[in-house]
Amino acid sequence: MSDKPSVLFVCVHNAGRSQMAAAYLSRLSSGRVEVRSAGSEPAEQVNPAAVEAMLEEGIDIRDEQPKILTTEAVKASDVVITMGCGDTCPIFPGKRYEDWELEDPAGKGVDSVRPIRDDIRGRVEALIAELLPAGA
Repeated sequence: MSDKPSVLFVCVHNAGRSQMAAAYLSRLSSGRVEVRSAGSEPAEQVNPAAVEAMLEEGIDIRDEQPKILTTEAVKASDVVITMGCGDTCPIFPGKRYEDWELEDPAGKGVDSVRPIRDDIRGRVEALIAELLPAGA
């Protein structure tokens, strides 16, 4: 990895899980990690319940737009984290791949999205501890 690690979060619609994970990683790493997110079949907009859940955390993702997964985004990332998108993500040697099994927040209200959000935050905090060891 380079001096600044890069992470790509991928889910089907790039409207919920991957958007929340990207927002948390950007905020909690204080910009020390390059963050991308994309979807294999991007939605028209970010899930409103995900937006509301993240606003409760003081993180505004209202202006984010779901993006299509590209080979270039995968190539440019050190770590690729998939969230329920199956085998749609291209595999390249030398990349670290993880699959986070998370419930899909699509069609759920904010009460159902909060536990997913909190699970994502915990996973992102663990990822930051691995990518940015204390004192490094």
